[in-house]
Amino acid sequence: MKRPRTVWATLALLAVAALGALGALAQSESTEIKVTAKKYEFEPSAIHVKKGEHVKLVITAVDHDHGFKLDAFQVEQLLKKGEATAVEFTADRSGTFPFECSHFCGLGHKKMKGELVVE
Repeated sequence: MKRPRTVWATLALLAVAALGALGALAQSESTEIKVTAKKYEFEPSAIHVKKGEHVKLVITAVDHDHGFKLDAFQVEQLLKKGEATAVEFTADRSGTFPFECSHFCGLGHKKMKGELVVE
């Protein structure tokens, strides 16, 4: 009669492992946000995410090539005109972090900025 106990013990361990895996999956939620880069602005210019989230920004430069630089998360990406470019990182700390265009795009280039808010 030891076999039924072994079966139940094994099932209990599998259930605990499955619940742990689901919990870890829920903690590392993924957020996808569409961003547009155009003459001297990002839209939206303020991006809000939760701490611990895996963030995927899908950025499209609509008028000509731009760049996206987010120093706090070691992100720098060239954005080719008309192409949706995925930029991914994990927002592993709270705060407000500036981002900017990193590819010269004209006289207003230095004004092309935004912020990532991690709550």
